[in-house]
Amino acid sequence: MSRLGPALLALILLLPAPLLAALQARAEMPAAFYNALAPAAGGEVVNVVDGDTLTLLDGREIRLVGIQAPKLPLGRAGFKAWPLSPEAKVFLEELTLGKTLSLGFGGRRGDRHGRVLAHLFDVEGRWIQGEILKAGLARVYSFSDNRALIAEMLALEREARAAKRGIWADPYYAVRSAEAAGRWLGGFELVEGRVLAVGRGGGNTYLNFGEDWRNDFTVALDNRARRVFEEAGIDLASYEGKRIRVRGWLKQRNGPMISVTHPEQIEELEDR
Repeated sequence: MSRLGPALLALILLLPAPLLAALQARAEMPAAFYNALAPAAGGEVVNVVDGDTLTLLDGREIRLVGIQAPKLPLGRAGFKAWPLSPEAKVFLEELTLGKTLSLGFGGRRGDRHGRVLAHLFDVEGRWIQGEILKAGLARVYSFSDNRALIAEMLALEREARAAKRGIWADPYYAVRSAEAAGRWLGGFELVEGRVLAVGRGGGNTYLNFGEDWRNDFTVALDNRARRVFEEAGIDLASYEGKRIRVRGWLKQRNGPMISVTHPEQIEELEDR
């Protein structure tokens, strides 16, 4: 039986539908996420595009923020499907299709493609991003303007990787060594190794993993990124001599390089 008084209950029932939906969405979001996310009205899922994108009944396309599932071609000429991309789509369909989800925002709310960037929860309070990561069907994929719950997602990713679930049993998604990074240019990669030196040049900070910065793997951070690290209490010079794992798009720029914009892209590793 509802604990609401008759007058309050009647008032709630008279609320406009969008506002009522927003209140319902807030009620469905787990209490643990209230401080991290701003709740918003969700809706019924009518289509799943791929392993990290779906469409609601009201036409909104939702990109599950913070993760990257294996990619499907989706009409792109010459694009080869990544391993386990069909499985990732089916898994998201099983989690969400035909169900009503609530939304939570932890940063920028839309992307340049017109998609909504959100965390999703079902009526039982299950965090959809968390379920996908636990199944090993996505990697953490964060941005400097959308960093809520990244620590929680990284923990779930590590658990799935240690158990070799889903993509973590496939060499396509293996963590690369800094020494071999040049073999994987053009992809989103996780690269780990020991930082040999930290240097500055041309307004950028560089974490160098080898003596030859023109050919060895490097992590680059511009002035804006350095300020983000400083605001988080992290001195970039402190990475010197440490083993780290960094994630991002691997490019060729004086050797293989990943540009880092925020601290969650870097994980400190135990010495061995």
